[in-house]
Amino acid sequence: MSNAAKGAKKKNKKDAAVDPREVKTVVARNKRARHDYHIDATYEAGLALTGTEVKSLRAGRASLVDGWVNVDRGEVWLENVHIPEYTEGTWTNHLPRRRRKLLLHREQIAKLASQSREKGHTVVPLELYFRGGRAKVQIALARGKQEWDKRQALREKQDLREAQRAMSLRQHR
Repeated sequence: MSNAAKGAKKKNKKDAAVDPREVKTVVARNKRARHDYHIDATYEAGLALTGTEVKSLRAGRASLVDGWVNVDRGEVWLENVHIPEYTEGTWTNHLPRRRRKLLLHREQIAKLASQSREKGHTVVPLELYFRGGRAKVQIALARGKQEWDKRQALREKQDLREAQRAMSLRQHR
């Protein structure tokens, strides 16, 4: 094999490397939202954060459980999401449950505002993650589930798990 062919081969391996903008490092998931709501549409939004909030998120500390999204006067706000204070921070530390502005396109904001005004619809955060070094949040337009919907979803999940377990045991015999 010639040196040129070896160089081309190395170049192809380098090109096959994962683009850092596509790597998604999840900090927090809101499992409760998928249990309590039917998800109609999802959006990825940027977050306007302070320095200590970013450092706290990079340490992997956040909770989306009680959070919701509010559309107010053409701006979208993430409310009641808990990002704990940065342990190495000083007097410049942030408040753990402050309002955080979400960065979306104007058309997306208008669509969210109109759809969230409909009866039974709300906007909830699903995931908080880093993509390409920037903090992002996945939000969803959702409809609340009834109690029987929740029980049915749990039953389906349990049936699927039992079927997979049975197939697994059958293969190992």
